[in-house]
Amino acid sequence: MSARQSPPVGSEYRKNGPRFREMLRSPHQLLALSFGLGLAPRAPGTWGALGGFPLFLALQALPVSARIAAYLVLIAIGSWAVGRAGEDFGEHDHPALVWDETIAMALVLEFTPISVMGWIAAFALFRLFDIWKPWPVYLADEQGRGGFFVILDDLLAAMLAIACVAALSLTGLIH
Repeated sequence: MSARQSPPVGSEYRKNGPRFREMLRSPHQLLALSFGLGLAPRAPGTWGALGGFPLFLALQALPVSARIAAYLVLIAIGSWAVGRAGEDFGEHDHPALVWDETIAMALVLEFTPISVMGWIAAFALFRLFDIWKPWPVYLADEQGRGGFFVILDDLLAAMLAIACVAALSLTGLIH
């Protein structure tokens, strides 16, 4: 592709999928694909969720109020990026769009005991709710269009995972 040609859109992306080279040239795709995790040939959502761990760790240097602000900014910018990339790919919730899993998993970790068992439970519960999409998760997934709704269903799955992690922590099953 020459420098003057625009990246393929619509059905061309559905046919060929997003490409690493185009992602590097498009800041919104770079974020929406969680810096390449969404390009994984198998289980891109799982890889995107794994990206939540380094994001969580990177934000730990900030005080709580700054972390809250950072998450809100990352959700807002991520909504824009996911929406734009969805337009590029011709599919509002293309499987490669994994920023929603990354940000949601990082938020789950904020409420999870820092331990191997805590993190395994948090990851497994988040992926369970993200894939299963119980009420109210499926409402955002089915009813909404655009980047914010792509992220919203994962935030709702994160809330369910957080509730389960809290219950496991209170019962002493994880600490």
